[in-house]
Amino acid sequence: MKVGFARVSTQEQDLQVQLSKLGAHGCEKIFQGKQSGASIKNDEKLKDLINFIREGDEVIVTRLDRLGRSLKTILEAIESIHKKGACLNIIDGSLNTKNDNPFSTAMINLCGVFAQLERDLIKARTAEGREEAKAKGKHMGRMPALSDKQAKELYKDKLNGESISALAKKYSVSRPTVHRTIKRMEKQNNK
Repeated sequence: MKVGFARVSTQEQDLQVQLSKLGAHGCEKIFQGKQSGASIKNDEKLKDLINFIREGDEVIVTRLDRLGRSLKTILEAIESIHKKGACLNIIDGSLNTKNDNPFSTAMINLCGVFAQLERDLIKARTAEGREEAKAKGKHMGRMPALSDKQAKELYKDKLNGESISALAKKYSVSRPTVHRTIKRMEKQNNK
């Protein structure tokens, strides 16, 4: 049986291209995930695939890095597929482990190394961009629910006896935000 595995790492990415390629290669069943590569859900989908396959099956992926985000994860997945007596067919890499020979094994390892290198380079460039933006004074991440001025006012109101619920309503934020703001202001005042 031909069994496909498709994965994208963000909700914005589309699985359709992978699903079309897997369908064109005759996959009778396709396991798919649309979560971050680091997501536990992707690991679960891959485990579901590995539990499903039987001896003689062929696991098909569009690219080797669809199996995981690290070389270790990819190699463990390939080993698990082989232990079940199945083979791996990588469409974009034109590689099929059905031909169990030293060249095929070397190519899988080499493809995995380059997939890991590509992810590491992307990670490094992202970190550089983030540091550069911080150096230019750009805010990184989610904007605070309250400005510094509002946080100070909220803290004064709390000191004047207003309840957490009343503060949450007054500043249109959640109760946990009020608690975090109070703790943050207490830390600033104790310095």
